[in-house]
Amino acid sequence: MAQKGVQLDRETFSCSICLDLLKDPVTIPCGHSYCMNCIKGFWDEGDEKEMYSCPQCRQSFTPRPVLVKSTMLAALVEELKKTGLQAAPADHCYAGAEDVACDVCTGRKLKAQKSCLQCLISYCEKHLQSHYDVAQLKKHKLVEPSKKLQENICSRHDEVMKLFCRTDQQCICSLCSVEEHKGHDTVSAAAERTERQKKLEGSRQTIQQRIQDREKDVKLLQQQAEAIDRAADKAVEDSEKIFTELIRLLEKRSSDVKQQVRSQQKSEVSRVRELQEKLEQEITELKRKDAELKKLSHTEDHTQFLHNYPSLSSLSQSTSSIHIRPLSCFEDVTAAVSEVRDKLQDVLREKWTTVSLTGTEVDVLLPQSEPKTRAGFLKYSREITLDPNTANTYLLLSEGNRKATYMSQKQSYSSHPDRFSGFWCQVLSRESLTGRCYWEVERRGGVYVAVAYKNISRAGGSDECGFGRNDKSWGLHCENNKYTFCYNNVQTPVSGPESSRIGVYLDHSAGILSFYSVSETMTLLHRVQTTFTQPLYAGLWVYIQSAELCKLK
Repeated sequence: MAQKGVQLDRETFSCSICLDLLKDPVTIPCGHSYCMNCIKGFWDEGDEKEMYSCPQCRQSFTPRPVLVKSTMLAALVEELKKTGLQAAPADHCYAGAEDVACDVCTGRKLKAQKSCLQCLISYCEKHLQSHYDVAQLKKHKLVEPSKKLQENICSRHDEVMKLFCRTDQQCICSLCSVEEHKGHDTVSAAAERTERQKKLEGSRQTIQQRIQDREKDVKLLQQQAEAIDRAADKAVEDSEKIFTELIRLLEKRSSDVKQQVRSQQKSEVSRVRELQEKLEQEITELKRKDAELKKLSHTEDHTQFLHNYPSLSSLSQSTSSIHIRPLSCFEDVTAAVSEVRDKLQDVLREKWTTVSLTGTEVDVLLPQSEPKTRAGFLKYSREITLDPNTANTYLLLSEGNRKATYMSQKQSYSSHPDRFSGFWCQVLSRESLTGRCYWEVERRGGVYVAVAYKNISRAGGSDECGFGRNDKSWGLHCENNKYTFCYNNVQTPVSGPESSRIGVYLDHSAGILSFYSVSETMTLLHRVQTTFTQPLYAGLWVYIQSAELCKLK
């Protein structure tokens, strides 16, 4: 409370011209007080005038009042200074370059607190007080401080523009309404504001709903990213385990082969060494026998020679002939291992496509740029066929259910709840369409190239069944060299080059549906920007000759 009192004192004993505490205070006839030098300077600026006014209440005086220092006020101000009263408002109270300044303040201006749409003046807190105290001023419309108040003034008549001309879509003053805007559809600016405020709120609701939808989509994509991470981590972990097992199996088989070869090696070398040893013993024995026979051959005593000959001449049985086995057993092992290697390589080459990641494409919800060339569109081409269960009985389907031909006689189709009846010679595709798709229709005669929701009506003759006649289907009417786009029974003429082939591009998540005239170049005929709430189906309405869904791959 004490602080509030000091604040009031400061305002009471401040000069409204310099905004500082009164110096040599004087009181003029209206009762307002100023620094003597401030009020003298204010009146000196307009000294040529015969009338002098108060800077605050604007009351005029003639002749110029004689100024006498108010000793009581001067004493009060000196006393207040001793109590610690600040001499001037804090710097942050003054208007800077970016602030709206008070239009009433003289000298250094304070920040405006409000702007008045009737006075077209901005006021600081002090000068605004009269709008709260004076009955007539209380009715004025106060808004946040604005630098654009002069935009509310008619440049032609210098009056406040309180009316709005709906004919010319601009704000006007009352004089404009009876002059250059005479006879126009005019309403008060407040009424037009109310009308547009409703539309603005509708737009905001749409934006807020779209924000909520996009936030949900972001959350879904985040969950999808997390699921992809988990699935990828598991795939890596599982594949590492499997490859580890495979490596261990190969190492085990390698060890077995090595062991078998070494065992065979040991066995064969042992057999060879044993036979080698026998042959070496036989060689030693033969050499010894040869030495004895040589000695006997040199014996000169004939009787002694004949006596010893029988025991030396006989030879022991010789070892059988040696047969060297070929080393094919080891070559067979190498061949067998090579064959396993080749088969494993073949298996890996053939099966690797199933191991390679195909992934699941995430349908990104944010709009993507539409292709510019036919080659670009063909990247999104879809193989589409017609559903015989939806075909009107006056349509003949052929070319693998891709072509629909109008017939003068009914066809023998079985009864089905999905079939279009009456004079709606229409048929829908078997495939539903989401994501980004492109297809082309080759036409002869009068045809509607369309898309529709599955729940479009099928029976009866009402517009609820016809392509482009309701809010569940969109169609381009093509006949001769004329095109008309139809939606919800509103027909929009479309200009473009004549072509027997129509291209249709759909970006379901972005809400884009485009029709193109296809020849040597792609020419856009019509584009729709909306929100699709269900999967779409390609449709044909043939009432003259035929239409065919083209094979693009």
